[in-house]
Amino acid sequence: MRFISGIREMQQESDSLRAAGKRIGFVPTMGALHEGHLDLLRLSRQHCDVTVMSVFVNPTQFGPNEDFSRYPRDIARDAALAESAGCDILFTPDADEVYPPAYSTWVLEENLGNTLEGRARPTHFRGVTTVVAKLFHMVKPHCAVFGQKDAQQAAIIRRMVRDLHFDIELIIAPIRREPDGLAMSSRNMYLSDTGRQEALALSRSLRLAERFAADGGLDAGTLRAIVENEITRSGAVTLDYVAIVDAETLEERDDISGPPVLLALAARVENTRLIDNTILKVETIES
Repeated sequence: MRFISGIREMQQESDSLRAAGKRIGFVPTMGALHEGHLDLLRLSRQHCDVTVMSVFVNPTQFGPNEDFSRYPRDIARDAALAESAGCDILFTPDADEVYPPAYSTWVLEENLGNTLEGRARPTHFRGVTTVVAKLFHMVKPHCAVFGQKDAQQAAIIRRMVRDLHFDIELIIAPIRREPDGLAMSSRNMYLSDTGRQEALALSRSLRLAERFAADGGLDAGTLRAIVENEITRSGAVTLDYVAIVDAETLEERDDISGPPVLLALAARVENTRLIDNTILKVETIES
């Protein structure tokens, strides 16, 4: 595995790979890698000749009083995990180079980012779209892999790629879960053993919703109430939101039949903010 930190070096390497006819895959991360990240890397390797993984804790997607300063950083551990999963190039740009002095240019998606996570974190997606656009220019990939756990982020990046005509194929990988159902997240390491058990209410509520949706006959409001009750009944989880929206436009849905429906939620456990989601599948009976 090769290590690259300079932006110009990364661009030159990508130019050489493209000139040699190699297909470049890209997995952007903020480090603190887990098996979910490695799934993305493995998926990239299935579709590409060379896979680049970036590790960059992006300061512009953290708001005031969020966890930027304490976000877990262990590049030696991340490098070992990335190499074990077949990463070809680990790209670790420096924040001072990514955002040079007097930096003032932003990439802003003005529709999909105003709901769900965007309501709670109003500057978050401006930071995400800006850094992803910049990383695309640095790595010059043919293909980029993102995770379904950050469903709203995936929808926004898909829209950005379309609107700005990036010649990049996007692949969205399924959520990787622990054996007990908890969605893998770098922030899970903040939780105590007790908090981790309480956090299972999130995935448990999603499984409950999937069962009700599969049986049909429930409107979105009723289904949302079932999920909210399941999450909050222990009193240990503070709910931020439960939303039932169109999986592509993120517009609220009253009817869970028809086009794919995203059930997304966010909650706090021991002051750690966690998100999770599922795509609801509704059984339809043809007459």
